[in-house]
Amino acid sequence: MTVETFDPQRAASPVSVTPEAIEHFRRQLLKDQKAKAVRLSVKESGCTGFMYVVDLVTDAQSDDLHQPLAEGVELLIDKSSLGIVNGTRIELVTEGVNKQLRFQNPNAKDHCGCGESFSVA
Repeated sequence: MTVETFDPQRAASPVSVTPEAIEHFRRQLLKDQKAKAVRLSVKESGCTGFMYVVDLVTDAQSDDLHQPLAEGVELLIDKSSLGIVNGTRIELVTEGVNKQLRFQNPNAKDHCGCGESFSVA
């Protein structure tokens, strides 16, 4: 497996987030009085390879990339995940009464049938 090298000095915003998703993050941060930011990473999982991990966190890790989204909403991106998530668009999608985050990742080459994991190779 190879992943394109990401240079954070050359890209101001490696991940784009729609206004609806930003508001979703804002509401989640307001609910959790201790959380200060949203952290995006990936982990090996599922039948295809990787899955997205979105956590509310109190502190950034030392090598996280800080991406302010709006007043009071900051996205932290795990440095080791940058090569995989670079260029990703995060949307909040409403389908009927359900809402979910959807990741439009140009690096994803395949997705599992249930939509939980993806590959980049």
